[in-house]
Amino acid sequence: MPPLVAGRAQAHPRKGGRGWMVVAILAIFLLIVTQLIDLTHLSLPAGFDVAGAKDGYLEESVTEPGESENKVAVIEVKGVITAGDNGDGVGMVALFKRKLKRAAQDDAVRAVVVDVDSPGGEVLASDDIAKAIEKFQAEHHKPVIASMGSLAASGGYYVSAPCRWIVAHPLTITGSIGVIMHGFNYRGLMDKLGLRAEVYKSGKFKDMLSGTRSPEEVPEGEAALVQALIDETYERFKEVVKDGREFARKENKMHGFEEKSRPLAQGWETMADGRVFSGRTAWTNGFVDELGNLDTAIKRAKELSGISDAKVVRYNAPFRFGNFFSLLGQTKDPGVRIDLGIRTPEIDPGRLYFLSSTYIH
Repeated sequence: MPPLVAGRAQAHPRKGGRGWMVVAILAIFLLIVTQLIDLTHLSLPAGFDVAGAKDGYLEESVTEPGESENKVAVIEVKGVITAGDNGDGVGMVALFKRKLKRAAQDDAVRAVVVDVDSPGGEVLASDDIAKAIEKFQAEHHKPVIASMGSLAASGGYYVSAPCRWIVAHPLTITGSIGVIMHGFNYRGLMDKLGLRAEVYKSGKFKDMLSGTRSPEEVPEGEAALVQALIDETYERFKEVVKDGREFARKENKMHGFEEKSRPLAQGWETMADGRVFSGRTAWTNGFVDELGNLDTAIKRAKELSGISDAKVVRYNAPFRFGNFFSLLGQTKDPGVRIDLGIRTPEIDPGRLYFLSSTYIH
């Protein structure tokens, strides 16, 4: 019998392990294609509009077809109104203005419906949106109709007030006309933990509203200064309501809709004390013109613009594959956070807000 010879085991090629390379190559390919498409958008001739290329950002989608070329554009104001980044590199106010500009540039857009579902938000952001609506109506003579959803309180009503027509559902929560500045004083907690704040300031009011001070350390006159700031902003709110409703009455009278619109009730300012009320109560007192829903607002938009048929369109930010990589690169704030067990909205201390008290817990 021949001797047994120990042979070396033949190595087999290793299977698998290269899947990540395929994914990476595919991701890079898609990224390159996306960027090329973006560059193509930027290089299109003026007036050419394919998938939002006119401004390089927005896509138009038809949500309700029509037989004519006329359009009613619906623009949303959803959630807390803020000037901050919405996660796509564009802030809420900037995006609203961009959509409004798109509606202005399109001659087929005969009216705009602002779909509001918001508890309010930052004072400056709310005022920027309100001014943009005023300017749009004055320069382009296209009516803007506010459609108030479940919640259109404080800043949500503030951005609705300049519109030529306001529609609310009978059960809409609205009102909350006023200004709030919110914060916490956690000096007592610091004392229990043995923490002490070291503050060096150039003037006695430099640390206004600081939560580290005891009541005895608050200088005399500080509360009056803060209240004066609140009162000044509050007067601006009432001015926007009054001017907006007067503008609406004047425009509707000019175009034969005065009888269907609602004037502000006598003594309406007594209701501008921060209270919330229903859409029906708002209609009774002239804060809104009509009870209904978004469909009601769209129908009214056609009537106010003198057309019987129109497509209903919305503007959306198209997804770009490059945004996926920017999301992967985001990091969380490494700052120290103290959980007090209190649920509060994501608002910044030291800012003024047109924000419904129902949103602050």
